[in-house]
Amino acid sequence: MHARLALAAVLSAGLLACSPIHRSHGYAPSEEDLSAISVGVDTRDSVAELVGPPTMGGVMRDEAWYYVQSDWETVGFREPKETERQVVAISFDGSGTVENVERFGLEDGRVIALNRRVTEANVKGISFLRQLLGNIGQFSAEDILGDR
Repeated sequence: MHARLALAAVLSAGLLACSPIHRSHGYAPSEEDLSAISVGVDTRDSVAELVGPPTMGGVMRDEAWYYVQSDWETVGFREPKETERQVVAISFDGSGTVENVERFGLEDGRVIALNRRVTEANVKGISFLRQLLGNIGQFSAEDILGDR
């Protein structure tokens, strides 16, 4: 009797371990929130009031603000898999007025524009990938060791 109960407990625990765990990271404003932003009218301050500033300082630049949200799923012992990514880019002109609002998604390993409110210009400034990889190869031994 105890063996059956133990076997049932082990099988139940095994089945529960295989159920997916969903996690969300970051924040991207909804379409409804973005529709309140007027290109050519709103400024950095009004965007911060309407949708909030980006949650990470590294994605907040003078030329553009980037909001990134990712959804992840983990099943059992497997590594987490990204199921959805939203990137919202709000670019500003030199006077701080909204110049462009774009939403990107990650599908099949490529960044796809899901929504572009102004199509004549792309997001200005440094791309996200360039920010990540920008300092590779920029250091020399002299920079680290200094003059001795």
